[in-house]
Amino acid sequence: MGTWDTGPFDNDSAADWCGALHDADPALRPELVRHALTVTAETTGYLDDHEACAAVAAAAIVASTLPGGTPITSHYAPAFLTEGGTIAFSEDFAPLAVRALTRVVGENSEWFDLWTEDGADSPDEAFAAIADLRKVLLPATVDKDQQALPL
Repeated sequence: MGTWDTGPFDNDSAADWCGALHDADPALRPELVRHALTVTAETTGYLDDHEACAAVAAAAIVASTLPGGTPITSHYAPAFLTEGGTIAFSEDFAPLAVRALTRVVGENSEWFDLWTEDGADSPDEAFAAIADLRKVLLPATVDKDQQALPL
């Protein structure tokens, strides 16, 4: 993993995925985000770091659109977002993002393995970044009748 910091966009895989999202037809962007989240959430075998990093970036983008979400400012995020653009997401994106993040920090995840191996720089900060995203996304997994949406 070519990583230079602990944020959701601070690695080669996320930056590459963000570049592809930026270059995509705006009408297709929500489905590209959904795809990144779904691939990770539904992986049953060993989760490759590239998919995990794309899902973390996608989850950060979804979280940025929710109350309490952090605006996208990273130079490695899709430029259209840092320039004031947006993506509209349906309400099923937040639960999907939570499922993907849960998979990223779970067993059989290269992302998890790389951050927990001896010598990894700032693993606590990397896990805190995921926890911060989950804090924003989790309230959006409750519907208007206060019943939890399926995760």
